[in-house]
Amino acid sequence: MTRRPDEDHSNAMQRRHLVSALLALPLAAVLPTVTARAATAGRVRPGTAAWPSSADWDGLNRAIENRLEAVTVPKLEPAAAKALLSNPFYLGDQPGLTQMSGWVDAWKSAPSAYVVKAKDAADVSKAVLFAHAHRLRLVVKGGGHSYFGGSNAPDSLLVWTRGMDAVTLHDAFVPAGSTAAPIQAVSVGAGCLWLRVYQAVTTEAGRYVQGGGCTTVGVAGLVQGGGFGSFSKTYGLAAASLLEAEIVTADGVVRTVSAHREPDLFWALKGGGGGTFGVVTRLTLRTHDLPRNFGAVRWSIQAASDTAFRDLLARFLTEYESNLFNPHWGEQVRATSDNRLSVQMVFQGLSQEAAEAAWRGLAEFVASRPADYQVVEPFQAVAVPARHFWDKAFFVKYAPDAIASADQLGARPGDYWWAGDGEQAGAIWHGYDSAWLPATLLKADRRAELVDAWFAATRHWSVAFHFNKGLAGAPASAIAASRDTAMNPQVLDAFALAIIAGEGPCAFTDLSEPDLREARDHATRIRAAMDALRRSAPAAGSYLSECDYFTADWRRASWGDHWRRLDAIKRRYDPRGLFVVHHGVGSEAWSPDGFTRRARGAI
Repeated sequence: MTRRPDEDHSNAMQRRHLVSALLALPLAAVLPTVTARAATAGRVRPGTAAWPSSADWDGLNRAIENRLEAVTVPKLEPAAAKALLSNPFYLGDQPGLTQMSGWVDAWKSAPSAYVVKAKDAADVSKAVLFAHAHRLRLVVKGGGHSYFGGSNAPDSLLVWTRGMDAVTLHDAFVPAGSTAAPIQAVSVGAGCLWLRVYQAVTTEAGRYVQGGGCTTVGVAGLVQGGGFGSFSKTYGLAAASLLEAEIVTADGVVRTVSAHREPDLFWALKGGGGGTFGVVTRLTLRTHDLPRNFGAVRWSIQAASDTAFRDLLARFLTEYESNLFNPHWGEQVRATSDNRLSVQMVFQGLSQEAAEAAWRGLAEFVASRPADYQVVEPFQAVAVPARHFWDKAFFVKYAPDAIASADQLGARPGDYWWAGDGEQAGAIWHGYDSAWLPATLLKADRRAELVDAWFAATRHWSVAFHFNKGLAGAPASAIAASRDTAMNPQVLDAFALAIIAGEGPCAFTDLSEPDLREARDHATRIRAAMDALRRSAPAAGSYLSECDYFTADWRRASWGDHWRRLDAIKRRYDPRGLFVVHHGVGSEAWSPDGFTRRARGAI
């Protein structure tokens, strides 16, 4: 039977108005009506016949009490642009911007078409159902620290959880479905930043919660990625402390999940990747006793020759294995192409004297060879009462250069970021990769192999070892809790995560463009450095939140043997692929931009 063009248009309009009306119905009543076509079709874009009408958008806006907006990129005066676009709090407060401006030859920051400024799970549910019904590309943003651009997609509907930032402390919390004894915990809205969680839990309540290192990282994204902070060598992955989560799945249902209620979905949220299994709206995390002290060590040493630099790397690894390979120490050392070793490490539970003693052997080695080594930055160890570690007033008084204050209009008085983190704000990545380094490389019979690979890698690019991002050496309890997550199991046996990365200046749309020749040269050198380092660990996987955008075997690299279980959970809870992020579980069923469906399993 031949259909008239006006009949198609009329039917399309009827479907649109029907969907708007359905937003007011119970969730279970909506799905049978809208899922049949969405099961096989791709996404729609603005300007096409299937794009929602103004009436449809108005209906969604009414349903969520006028929290729907068209997204724009802020127009900034040149004098203000530099300061604001290097302010991570400002970037996070703009629905049209992302923490990084992109990745050369991979993605570039671009605004969604519309944003739902969600205030609760009900708003999120309505947005999810609307996106499902209209076949929209859906993205989710909380903190926005996705190196892969997971909260970024032009022509999409953005679910923005930034306003869901409540923090609630619990003296006696029992997860849903559990009969265990209550424990101390904290519940956090999905849009909350780790700084504000630390300030509530540590500064105000004198407890500790394992979270991220950067103050502006979002809670929900970090936990779903597995999550490391400065003290993960003590407390394990951030995901290991997850007790319960509230999540809106692709069917629009608001679920409260735990190890005792929908345990497979709960497990997937502990390292299976953000923006993949649904929209997490609230998390409840175990809190821990606070140690007496947190502290930091800084030191930078320049070697006069390649031979001296090799010797320095070898001696450092010997001292690390003997004195620093334990739950007290975290963060990183960086070896550079100009033969410099820079130390930026943190410690917990040690006095300043004990922390200094742990470095005495390396200090004596450096001092014994004055012709080979020059101290560029003198050794300094500082211990502070742990309760002040995220206390802005304390740093303003005693170490103002360690922080940068968020002083834009609307900033909270306590907001700041660590001075060393500011270079990432607005930056565009040239290259980024990571590799778990197994603790067996620290053994005497393999240490020379690691030294050779580390040195060879530095001939191409600087190489950082992040010791808090490998859990070997952590307490047995932290290892056990982290084993019960979806993270690549290699993290349990790794003494460190090696990171090799480089970025360029801010490249937001209409403000600046990256130097592509330079960026691609840097990318080539970063890949060469990682190839050299991997000679010591050829089967090493990567941390899914900090790895190469172009990884070919990304499923094995990110999750190892956990991939198949995650894939089965994805098929169960999101069979039609509403939630898609680059190299996320299920993304192989979609084109790189997330708009066109292709055969499941095709890459």
